[in-house]
Amino acid sequence: MNKISAQNINISIINLISEVAEKENLEIYLVGGFVRDLILERGSKDIDILVIGSGIAFANIIAEKINGRIHVFKKYGTAMLKTKDYEIEFVGARKESYKTESRKPIIEEGSLEEDLSRRDFTINTLAISLNKKNYGEIVNLFDGINDIKRKIIKTPKDPQITFHDDPLRMFRAARFASQLNFKIDKENIDFIKKEKNRIDIISKERIIVELNKILMSDKPSIGFKVLNDTGLLNIILPEIYDLHGVDEIEGKKHKDNFHHTLKVVDNICEKTN
Repeated sequence: MNKISAQNINISIINLISEVAEKENLEIYLVGGFVRDLILERGSKDIDILVIGSGIAFANIIAEKINGRIHVFKKYGTAMLKTKDYEIEFVGARKESYKTESRKPIIEEGSLEEDLSRRDFTINTLAISLNKKNYGEIVNLFDGINDIKRKIIKTPKDPQITFHDDPLRMFRAARFASQLNFKIDKENIDFIKKEKNRIDIISKERIIVELNKILMSDKPSIGFKVLNDTGLLNIILPEIYDLHGVDEIEGKKHKDNFHHTLKVVDNICEKTN
């Protein structure tokens, strides 16, 4: 797959963004989860626009066109614009570096390749051109399309560095495994195990957000098994981890409480999602 049909991205706000970028002589792309979900034929209300230049300045132009308002995150060079049907995030192409004591990156202006390479997993590194000269062309620098076909989650760069720099990505791996029913690359699993104690620098609030997303997926057991197998579960939810083991009551062995609990959660999600 080298190109997305214009009809598949025939959304009025995307068409407007493309037209305005052409007039402003700006290079822009659809990126991230929206592209991944488009290829997977999953619906998405979150649109990410990558601008080679200032994402905030371009967001202001679009907001004026539709009489909207943007929420600016100046430190990260991003701006959020909400419409009736979509949440659109505009970001300028950037590169990132990290300090050991924090998962918050140091941001610098970067190229398209540098921006895509900083993303968590190859399935999220894809971009679609919204530029008139090559509209719909897919930028696939890290073989993300093949990993989508193979249903594999892996980092575009060295997994040890990726998970060490931002350990929240370990939880995101588990979450995507649950949401997409994908497998995590074995080398990535090995480095999650090695880097699991780095989660000490992540706030409880951010961890809770990822856990809730796992619980809202079609099959939460997939994500919780990843957390269990990598040692993360024992750190963040020892009470759940302690459910492991087969109970013996009056000489009779009963089901393993951990796996039984996961089965119950899956059954609940099947009936409520």
